[in-house]
Amino acid sequence: MDGNKRWVSGDLHHPDRDPNRRQFVAQEQEPFGAILSCIDSRVPPELLFDTGLGDLYVMRTGGEAVGPVVTGSVEYGPMTSATPLVVVLGHQRCGAVKAAYESLRDNKPLPGNLQAIVKALQPAYEQAAREGGADPVETMARAQVTLTAADLRSNQDLAPLVEKGSLAVVGAYYSLDTGEVEVLSGTP
Repeated sequence: MDGNKRWVSGDLHHPDRDPNRRQFVAQEQEPFGAILSCIDSRVPPELLFDTGLGDLYVMRTGGEAVGPVVTGSVEYGPMTSATPLVVVLGHQRCGAVKAAYESLRDNKPLPGNLQAIVKALQPAYEQAAREGGADPVETMARAQVTLTAADLRSNQDLAPLVEKGSLAVVGAYYSLDTGEVEVLSGTP
């Protein structure tokens, strides 16, 4: 979060981004966090948290949609190198969430494999429909974050790490307007 404060203020340190760091991590890595975020080009975790090479495991899918391969990728750091933090990062004005919302609302499937994203986001759509709110797409985007973080927190392989306190799984939301990351759930 300190890196995000630097991002918001423009006082960037650009840590761990030089040839010495590249050599240091060439043989092995020990990232301090894993980030599951959206594919959106405006939401690059390494930049908005002002981190560098070898600092984060980063997985990016449309609307933070998960399935076995993505879940396995999220599990990798905590289960193989004791990475102590997983962040599920949603964001403002998410195009994938908006497309899924409209597809589900209008009962119009999206083409190709985009429908897999719609299916993965359906629980968030249903929660947003129950909650209501002025902007149902934003409600759905936030619901997707909290549901995904809760699912990872209770995952059979990650839950024991969470219970013993060696892993925190946090849901967070990025504002495209301000650059600020807001923690929604799972504060360590």
